[in-house]
Amino acid sequence: MSEQNNKSTTDFGFREVPVEDKVKRVADVFHSVAGKYDLMNDLMSGGVHRLWKKLTIEQSGARRGNTILDIAGGTGDLTMRFSRIVGADGKVVLADINDSMLKVGRDRLMDKGVAGNVEFVQANAECLPFPDNTFDIITIAFGLRNVTDKDAALRSMARVLKPGGKVMVLEFSKTDNIALTKLYDFYSFNILPKMGQMIAGDAESYQYLAESIRMHPDQETLKGMMQNAGLVNCKYQNMTGGIVALHTGIKP
Repeated sequence: MSEQNNKSTTDFGFREVPVEDKVKRVADVFHSVAGKYDLMNDLMSGGVHRLWKKLTIEQSGARRGNTILDIAGGTGDLTMRFSRIVGADGKVVLADINDSMLKVGRDRLMDKGVAGNVEFVQANAECLPFPDNTFDIITIAFGLRNVTDKDAALRSMARVLKPGGKVMVLEFSKTDNIALTKLYDFYSFNILPKMGQMIAGDAESYQYLAESIRMHPDQETLKGMMQNAGLVNCKYQNMTGGIVALHTGIKP
């Protein structure tokens, strides 16, 4: 049983809220920011998020004919790239718990002519609605920190992954560089909410996003969680000084 199942409250940023309330609160955040999500990602990261995602694609080992699940796929950055790799013989499922984000992603991919081998599914990562041993690769980029029960989500991913398949978690993480940490904290809590207010008309949601990053498990803790979910060969690669880390694990 995961630790979360023994608690009546969980973190929502720096606040403790009833477990049953977190899903709705997170949903409200992403309903609010969905329309400006891509623009804000570029502004928040200086465009570097595209490089982080490019590296994830390169290290996925995806090839023609694969079946891939992109959890918390949002506006479809990874799905779009995977769709081109797997071709007509493969399939990519873009899954997101938030219908506003899913709609933005679907509209964006259809506008770019990417839809033939893509399926859109509204799904909770903690209880994925797919059969066992379905996917060759599962990715979740900048989504795990918003999940209420991360252990349950990782177990669910392991269940629907094929033996020999790979789970990839791209997420903000922890840097051990003191100067970089101070600079990053100043940016996150002083600049980011103001930017959210100016661009998306929503400072509070971006305050939450900054806080959720700080509450996310560090690299070694997440690696251990993936191992506890039944994955093997678990490892991580830091990017941008550890501000972001790419964790991978294999289903035996």
